[in-house]
Amino acid sequence: MSLAYFALIVSIVSASALEIAGAKFGAQLGTMAAALSLLAATLSARKADYDHYVRATSWGRWILIAIPLGIAAQLVPLPLGLAHPIWASTREALGGLPLGPITADIGLTLGALLLALAAIALLGVTISVVRNRGRAELVLFVLGGVTAVSALVLDLHRLSPRLVAAAPSDLMTTLAGLGLMLNLAVMQLAAERAETHHSVLRSVAIGLCGLVGVVASAAAIFASSGTNSAIAAALGVVLILLILVIRRLDLSPLAAVALSVAALIGAGIVLTFLFEKSSGPVLLRLVPEMGTETTAALERMLADTRWFGAGAGTFTALGRIYQSDAGAILTAPSAAIAVFAGMGWIGLAAALAVSLIALVRLVFGALQRGRDSFFPAAAAACVLFAMVQSFAGPGLLRPAAILCLSVIVGLGLSQSVSQSGSR
Repeated sequence: MSLAYFALIVSIVSASALEIAGAKFGAQLGTMAAALSLLAATLSARKADYDHYVRATSWGRWILIAIPLGIAAQLVPLPLGLAHPIWASTREALGGLPLGPITADIGLTLGALLLALAAIALLGVTISVVRNRGRAELVLFVLGGVTAVSALVLDLHRLSPRLVAAAPSDLMTTLAGLGLMLNLAVMQLAAERAETHHSVLRSVAIGLCGLVGVVASAAAIFASSGTNSAIAAALGVVLILLILVIRRLDLSPLAAVALSVAALIGAGIVLTFLFEKSSGPVLLRLVPEMGTETTAALERMLADTRWFGAGAGTFTALGRIYQSDAGAILTAPSAAIAVFAGMGWIGLAAALAVSLIALVRLVFGALQRGRDSFFPAAAAACVLFAMVQSFAGPGLLRPAAILCLSVIVGLGLSQSVSQSGSR
């Protein structure tokens, strides 16, 4: 598993660092590293690794392939009634067979399919590779460091644009939110090490590194981003604290359920308030304010979207048709809108279902895990943040964010069932 572990780290660091730096090949390099990691893990996997993967994904391993299969289905000839009305009308006008792919751009959808497969590959490889707690800690440190650096770059750019060049703010905000949860987990790891009689000096050093990451991430997400993104991060922090309180106070099942229900009701009230602050389509209610023409174009696009969408990854191509200004480019204001336009209600519902199932699995894993509960707890908080953030901004459309989130979820799932020191 050494090569798979190395390729996993390369995938995380290369995709994140290169995309932050503005390099065009960051996603490709990250995808290639993910493929190498999968190949290495497949060749070196033992029965124990396979059994561990099966236990970690017992919540619904077949659901993981639902989205790639849906994207692949958009590439094969289907009846035109399932396609976007614009493409269906064009094909009917030109004549020919009443069949064709759902997607508006085969190349863009093929790229989206490869990215989805890379994300699933990284998730599976992470589950197998980080069975060992030492490797799990190192992956957590890498993830925490990468996201903390992203948050720090965003902080420095806001303070002094001349000092630090502009970076994709949507990606930086998303990574900062993930970094807040991950570095809180690093601080919990340091506290756990101190409690179990590890080196106090090393525990303090790890805790200070985590604290720096938390401060940088909190400054980026709460001071430099929008209100909705800040609330998404706050919900993730509340989830971590909820799990910590239930575990530390050793609450009875009845008390834990009561506290969880109260927290769930509170989160529901907050989210309902956010969605009711503005009118219009639900998918547009959490995005930042846009011009009247842009909003009208997006509303027309959403109204035309069928159950199967217009092709995963084709939002930019589709936006050229709806944009009112020929010189402007209509971009997705949120990840949820891009997923809906590309894959329709079915694709968006499938993505939300997978996220909810993973969230529930991670929360239960954190409550049952013991002293290593901070791994699944942080992963659950990241999933919750990502779900809310997907309606507020487009950061989760970036390959770096997708790959990092896949590794985070894989880390949480693996440590939900791992035994300390397993090899």
